[in-house]
Amino acid sequence: MSFNRLARSGLSAMRAARPSMPLARVPRRTYADAVDTLKLSLTLPHQTIYKATGVTQVNIPAASGDMGVLSNHVPSIEQLRPGLIEIVEENGSTKQLFTAGGFAVMQPNNEFSINSSEIFGLEEFSAENIRALIAESQKTASGNGSEQDIAEAKVELEVLETLHSLVK
Repeated sequence: MSFNRLARSGLSAMRAARPSMPLARVPRRTYADAVDTLKLSLTLPHQTIYKATGVTQVNIPAASGDMGVLSNHVPSIEQLRPGLIEIVEENGSTKQLFTAGGFAVMQPNNEFSINSSEIFGLEEFSAENIRALIAESQKTASGNGSEQDIAEAKVELEVLETLHSLVK
């Protein structure tokens, strides 16, 4: 008996066994409608920057790759890597923030939350200071210190290099 014929007979047997139960229909997933707003909550351990605030779109630096999130996005949990969070507000203005990492959670009811230990506006950084910190971290990462110091310097270097690419 072929697989298709076996599958059809199995489906017929299911219908025969439970004639009163209709087969479940899976809703078709379509591209997110931009009509609804995204309710953004962006929190730090010491501060709430957005609290269920309506926004149009949020672009995040997910560990799996950069992501744009609109309303009706599929629910997910994403780890954030160091990078730029871009928030498109309902009035069309854009806010750019730098995060060293964290987590983003999309809920089925258009609630999107970002939790991070550190988030700063790009305008708060100086390219000169970043270059000086990169040079200092490179010295430590190249072997001048304990294993822990070297490991910390490598993480710091990754964050600083990402930040340097965003601040010109």
